[in-house]
Amino acid sequence: MTRYIDVHDLARLVNRKGLPTCLVEMAEYIRQDYLRWQAFEKCARVANHSPGGVIELMPVSDASLYAFKYVNGHPKNTQHDLPTVMAFGTLADVDTGTPLLLSEMTLTTAIRTAATSALAARYLAREDSRSMALIGNGSQSEFQAIAFNTLMGIDEIRLYDIDPAATAKLVANLAGRPGLKLIVASSVAEAVRGADIVTTVTADKAYATILTPEMIEPGMHLNAVGGDCPGKTELHRDIVEQARVIVEYEPQSRVEGEIQQLAKESPVVEFWQVIAGLVRGRENARQVTLFDSVGFALEDYSALRYVLDTARMLGIGQDIALVPKLDDPKDLYALLQPRVVGVRSMRKADTACA
Repeated sequence: MTRYIDVHDLARLVNRKGLPTCLVEMAEYIRQDYLRWQAFEKCARVANHSPGGVIELMPVSDASLYAFKYVNGHPKNTQHDLPTVMAFGTLADVDTGTPLLLSEMTLTTAIRTAATSALAARYLAREDSRSMALIGNGSQSEFQAIAFNTLMGIDEIRLYDIDPAATAKLVANLAGRPGLKLIVASSVAEAVRGADIVTTVTADKAYATILTPEMIEPGMHLNAVGGDCPGKTELHRDIVEQARVIVEYEPQSRVEGEIQQLAKESPVVEFWQVIAGLVRGRENARQVTLFDSVGFALEDYSALRYVLDTARMLGIGQDIALVPKLDDPKDLYALLQPRVVGVRSMRKADTACA
């Protein structure tokens, strides 16, 4: 049987554990899997682009488990009362191909993205970082704010969005959260000024310049989340050229990330190298670091592992017959014969009575 987790199950799981705990635990799953980087069969995601957005498949596997995520990105969906991002995913046994988990991943992706962002900041931001500018206050913003507060000790967040209603939504959702001060800024420049960390998580599918060079101060850590497909960026090219750039998976980031603006020979570091201690993330206190995050399938693998383990522990979700269970594994046609199915059911009933 396959464990099925719908969006209500996932929300119940998070509420049982607490979102801060889920962020911490999922970040640790992600860290552990990045430490096994060489054990995974990896590829860039497969993307089908349309004028309104993109639909993608994100596969990855090791010797034990295969994972994939279906995810879309349609910035104008909110005009139709639909989320910009929607996703589901599967975790399967490599030896047999049996699907172990079928899960929603819209909410899960928001959690894993925030967990990855804060995990990267632990390696790249200055240790004394306490303030963050959060540019883009849509669906991802609360998760980013709570993740950086929980994992990094960020206690002041300056907010800006071109849509004031989005910022008001974020403030209302996080009102009264202890140890977190929210400041609403009137511009990107005002939000960024003096911040230790800057997170950009905007949605427009365009070559945007949310951050320009004059906004960047020595020692900042930039967490660029919104640029995640060809033709979609958030940072001025000069910023990317001058920062120390860390990416998740270079072949994918060259196509989708901020570094799509750069020459192919421009140097970057993959995140697994930093986690493994092979290279330093931040080299000095005045260096500007950039986590050019587009989202990578390994993080979804980690998130699905975490969801399955936690759902089993808490008894959340249901087991479904996603694939057939046959008396004769060579006789699939038997499923279409009511008489045979009836006989099987009667036999089971007789056995139960006995």
